[in-house]
Amino acid sequence: MANGVWHTGYGIEINLSLPDLGHPGRPDLLGEITASVTDREPQLLECLAHHDGRDCLSESGGKSPWMFIRRGRVGGRRPLVASHLPVTHKATPAESEQHKATKERIVETASRYGLDADAEVPTANRRSISDALVTGPGGIRIGWEIQYHHLSPSSVHRRSVNAVQQDITPLWVAKDRTASLIDRAPWARVDDLAWKDIAGGKEMVIRGGYRHLQVWKCVASSDRHCLVTDGAGHCGAVHADWFLPALCLPEKKAVHLEDLVLSSATGESVPVYVPNRGSGRAGRHMWVSAADCERWREMVGEKTPLPVAPGQEEDDEITFAEQEIDRNCRAGEEGWFVSDARPIRDLGQPTGGFNPAPHARATVRQPHADLARRAGCRLCGSGLPAVGAGAVR
Repeated sequence: MANGVWHTGYGIEINLSLPDLGHPGRPDLLGEITASVTDREPQLLECLAHHDGRDCLSESGGKSPWMFIRRGRVGGRRPLVASHLPVTHKATPAESEQHKATKERIVETASRYGLDADAEVPTANRRSISDALVTGPGGIRIGWEIQYHHLSPSSVHRRSVNAVQQDITPLWVAKDRTASLIDRAPWARVDDLAWKDIAGGKEMVIRGGYRHLQVWKCVASSDRHCLVTDGAGHCGAVHADWFLPALCLPEKKAVHLEDLVLSSATGESVPVYVPNRGSGRAGRHMWVSAADCERWREMVGEKTPLPVAPGQEEDDEITFAEQEIDRNCRAGEEGWFVSDARPIRDLGQPTGGFNPAPHARATVRQPHADLARRAGCRLCGSGLPAVGAGAVR
């Protein structure tokens, strides 16, 4: 794995094993070189062997001498390494047309609902560009990020944090159940449709990333199993969990792309982060109704806002070995990154459930019609007030 690369824009050599990359006068350099290739010039980073006029194994094999930066994994360390751009790293023409059609559909839908919407909008600090920026009547700004090809977890984290710092709620769209952005930021997964179907208005159902809160009494007559006994009996307590619409009892109406365009901008749908059962760190980002969000916060006794932006995972933090640059081409050592299958992240399973806080148990069993009538959730992770009524119920 290469620990050095040539920056063709600045004409400098970068040592990826140093905290300052060898250039203390360029504090923004790390963010620039770890940006997605779709957000920068593909020939920005060059193999050092190729730049020195020596044999680049990647180019000799008929591939590219141009590179991108990712996090490697060496034992318990996560160093930055430079890898040659694989052919699959760049969106294919079909994927590009899908991307364009989805972006245009989001903007057109928002405009039809009377919302302000524009495509390709850069953030104020120019560090990222939203594929579509939709602004609701109350000032809520949703930055749609359509990601139909692979993006590293670090890039998802960096771009999401940057959006939130600019008062934009990120909303990532994937078509692949293995996408690394799933659960790492507010997201939604749609079907892999041909661009003509997307442009032609074919139904785009949100298959993952949107959930409903379900609460049940753990008794023999319940259709849900016990979270305490793992289904071996009934404890008599109140349980709750988050389910996809199709797995709700009774089944909920499917959420469509158009629904989420409207409800996210009006605040009727909000992003939350739900920790996994038994783990305070690991968890899932998801979209939920504002009423479900407020009800959940009351049940778990959580009154302080949770962040919209994802936290960087502990095992994804960069480590710097402070070594000399290895100027040899390491293209042959990178094949596993391209060929290894990525695990399925969107399994559609419940989050593991939780038992409401003791002080909230009495209210859990009562109707919450008053919450449904409210326009939004002031306690949700978005930290933004809600206005109007959306299409998702």
